Amino acid sequence: MAHCLFCDMAQGKMQVDKLYEDDLVFSIRDIHPRAPVHVMVIPKQHIPTATELSDEHGPLLGRLFAAAAQVARREGLDERGYRLAFNVGEHAGMTIPHLHLHMLGGRPLGPEG
Repeated sequence: MAHCLFCDMAQGKMQVDKLYEDDLVFSIRDIHPRAPVHVMVIPKQHIPTATELSDEHGPLLGRLFAAAAQVARREGLDERGYRLAFNVGEHAGMTIPHLHLHMLGGRPLGPEG
């Protein structure tokens, strides 16, 4: 595996302000936000993209969504709504090849965000 920025964050090699962290995932603000609230929930395990997922990743995916819901409540998005999205591959805008869930909110997003 080539060097991975998110793995460095997960392993504590790069200090970042984490909004949430547990044994499987952590959450940080996106450095190029597309909405007033733009957070990423990132598994600590290196998984390049959603195309690499299998049945064994079910508990991890559940944790990603549960962590996103907890962060959304803290950010005040749970009442107004928010968007969750995975970018898969370069054409979808994936810039770091490590699975991560985007959470966007804080303004009306419309059908395409």
